[in-house]
Amino acid sequence: MSARELIALGTASQVPTRYRNHNGYLLRWDDHGLLFDPGEGTQRQMIYAGVTTAAITRICVTHFHGDHCLGLAGISQRISLDRVQHEIAVHYPASGQVYFDRLRHASIFHDVAHITPRPIRTAGIIYEDADLTLSTLPLEHGVEAWGYRLEEKAKRTMLPDRLAAAGVRGPMVRRLMTEGSLEIDGRTVRLEDVSLPKPGQVFAFVMDTRLCKNAFELARGADMLVCESTYLHCDADLAHDHGHMTAVEAATIARDAGVRRLVLTHFSQRYTDTEAFVAEARAIHPDSIAARDCDVIPVPRRLEPGAGDMR
Repeated sequence: MSARELIALGTASQVPTRYRNHNGYLLRWDDHGLLFDPGEGTQRQMIYAGVTTAAITRICVTHFHGDHCLGLAGISQRISLDRVQHEIAVHYPASGQVYFDRLRHASIFHDVAHITPRPIRTAGIIYEDADLTLSTLPLEHGVEAWGYRLEEKAKRTMLPDRLAAAGVRGPMVRRLMTEGSLEIDGRTVRLEDVSLPKPGQVFAFVMDTRLCKNAFELARGADMLVCESTYLHCDADLAHDHGHMTAVEAATIARDAGVRRLVLTHFSQRYTDTEAFVAEARAIHPDSIAARDCDVIPVPRRLEPGAGDMR
């Protein structure tokens, strides 16, 4: 059975604490495993969370501040040590090529990993297959930083009673799905006559940025948004000065962009707990969660077509 869930490997910002490791997030999405922003200690956090390097199919780095990338050195070497056989693409800002190269070969090891660099130079789709797209947009931080959006392609749910009434059966169903219409006994049967639209699910990852237009665009209609909320509202000036957001701003994005579930993370060391973050966010967007290290947070289940929220 396929799983769509987020594993929070680390939820701290610049400085880790006794209870929060540097950043690290693994998104399980059917057969895909996307590792976002592996900070220092990610390899050890994966052990705590019961995650192996074989689960990683793609790595996405938003920017090259240390708390978002220093774990890439250890992860790269562990992928070799574990003899992971499949190719793993790594997406990262092209302007940070020198830092990627240093992290990829930070020390002596027997390198047998199939790691493919995929530097980001322009906004748009950076990966696509038959089922989904991965795209990116620039954010507003002190250095070049990119947000990510994973979007399942829209499909249709076939309705057996309508198929039977139209005389569509067996291999004809596949033909109808492929061609869009069929001629049966002098009648034209259209795909939309015997099915309902099934929009794809969406996951968005917005990290280290001030409030900006692209953060809303990345989050638009997302089933789950993982968003930095480094500061509380009382420290909004600090957030803006350092290129970050507050819990209120993250929740505002979630509300205005039509997000179903908001996951807050990247908390400053100045705060000893996250209760106030949740309180601020839920006042604006009720389905808001403050991630804790090693939390497993499910992507909200897809609703049946015609049940209101089409996802």
